[in-house]
Order: sequence, then structure tokens, then C-alpha cells
Amino acid sequence: MDQGRVSNTSIILMSLLCILVFHSNMSFAAEYIVGDGKGWSFHVQNWTLGKTFKEGDILVFNYTPVIHNVVIVNELQYNSCVAIGGSKFYYKGADRITLAKGANYFICGTPFHCNLGMKIAVNAS
Repeated sequence: MDQGRVSNTSIILMSLLCILVFHSNMSFAAEYIVGDGKGWSFHVQNWTLGKTFKEGDILVFNYTPVIHNVVIVNELQYNSCVAIGGSKFYYKGADRITLAKGANYFICGTPFHCNLGMKIAVNAS
């Protein structure tokens, strides 16, 4: 065997090793159903307690579309339960929203629903 050449087996082994190393460093997004079996509904504001969220995790909001919606808001809008211009609204009833790094705020934009606890704040690391 010529010592200047690398065998195909060596190339394959090195490739597999690289794949394993890079794969072990990847983190996979978790998927959470907001409100668990209850879904996106009233008094869900404490649903996040005890959970750890990461950037890229997916929140699934299950609800009846003609009654509720999901609105991505900022902290001020979250605290005041008011969604104003520029807010992103979701209406499908099975909305999948990917978390951004840092604070993420969600409310129901139907009047008075947020005031009845239909809101969550999620901090993603």
C-alpha cells in the first residue's frame, strides 16, 4: 500500500467521527402544547411555571378559532392586556410559534380574555 494515500476506510471513519461530534453538540427544539390538555384557554398564565424553554422551542396553541386567537406582544402590551398596531396575530386554532431568545409574550386578543388569564410570558435561553 502506498503510504502517501489515505484509504477509503480512513475517510469513512473520519467522516463518521465528524458527524458524531457535530451531532452531539446540536440541541433539538422541544415542542410544548400550551395549557397541556386544557389548551390555550382561560387561567393558563401559570402554565410556564417549572418549565425550561430554549430558543427554537415550539409552542403549540390549540384553541377554537372563532372564540380565541394568539397575539405576540411586547412586555407593556402583555402587562396591559392590549395588543396594538404591529402585533402579530394568529387565528388558525393550532398555531405553532417558534420561541426567540429572551422574553416572549403572548395574549389572546379577544376583549377581556387576557384579563381572565389567557396570556403567557416565556423566557427562552
